[in-house]
Amino acid sequence: MTRVLVLNCGSSSVRYRLFDGTEVHAKGLIQQIGEEGGDAADHREALQNLMDRLDLSGLAAVGHRVVHGGERFTEATVITDEVVAAIEELIPLAPLHNPGALTGIRATRKLLPDVPQVAVFDTAFHATIPPEGVLWAVDRELTQRWGLRRYGFHGTSHAYVSRETARLLGTPVAETNVITLHLGNGASAAAVRGGRCEATSMGMTPLSGLVMGTRSGDIDPSLVFHLHRVAGLSVDEIEESLTRRGGMAGLTGANDMREVEQRLTAGDPDAELAFAIYTRRLREYVGSYLALLGRVDAITFTAGVGENSAHVRAAALAGLEPLGITVDEARNQRNDLIISADGAPVAVCVVPTEEELEIADEARKALSLPA
Repeated sequence: MTRVLVLNCGSSSVRYRLFDGTEVHAKGLIQQIGEEGGDAADHREALQNLMDRLDLSGLAAVGHRVVHGGERFTEATVITDEVVAAIEELIPLAPLHNPGALTGIRATRKLLPDVPQVAVFDTAFHATIPPEGVLWAVDRELTQRWGLRRYGFHGTSHAYVSRETARLLGTPVAETNVITLHLGNGASAAAVRGGRCEATSMGMTPLSGLVMGTRSGDIDPSLVFHLHRVAGLSVDEIEESLTRRGGMAGLTGANDMREVEQRLTAGDPDAELAFAIYTRRLREYVGSYLALLGRVDAITFTAGVGENSAHVRAAALAGLEPLGITVDEARNQRNDLIISADGAPVAVCVVPTEEELEIADEARKALSLPA
């Protein structure tokens, strides 16, 4: 039995895919749960309706996407009452994400009590980052008491894409060094050495690192103090601004890169500056990861922006030709899988991410099921 149902439960939505091996038998999105005119009154009703529609015969497992696993969960984990309680304890680290996952887990365990269920954590892939890459130079007592460290996110995407890049290049995963750039509304970079994560741009939360759709990415920490003391903003107001009104939305009023690029083409100066900030930050991370890894076989773009924006890809790597990084314009415009020039020392790739498939595979692995 290799059938796996993958669930990604948000606060008011459920995204699902039903796999038999690598083949997708069903997929969809249930939205506006609990809202007027929505698809269901609560997650239990939404999942009950879903399971009534799907053919779940021979279902081997349910794989749940869980954003934050903290320091405890460093691999996909079979769900028990103890695991549920531990995920609940991690809510302060992911208050926007873990509650939705928990709601889905609890509802599904009641609806499918005889089917093994597995939590697959976004943070798990980054557990291999060495201590010097996860700890900050802050009071050690605070670090130990409150778990202050880099956790990283988008782990299922970075894991899948780094392996697929090695396959695309025809090289063993264990011998392939890749910089992966997951660029969607949320965005993160990772340095992957031989299939193991060495560094990533997101930190204790998904706020740090690259410029994103609505998140600021890296800032001077004292900006928070300044806004609180001088501007009179509350901590909650500052958090709201940095997470929901920052990034491209803060710079241009639009969080969708397609709209930003349209404005850019029309000569909008705000869009031009925002695009320059966005791509410069990418270039800065690529440069730092080149130095960290020492040898890089490929730089791979993925997710909505990474897979579809030739303009972002070209601008992010512009000027890096002396480092062996080139982008062939024709290949880039066609969205080819490899968009670097022939003979380039560093391949530049475009690999569509398959996070749900990665979750299904991780669930099977946790249960020792065949792929």
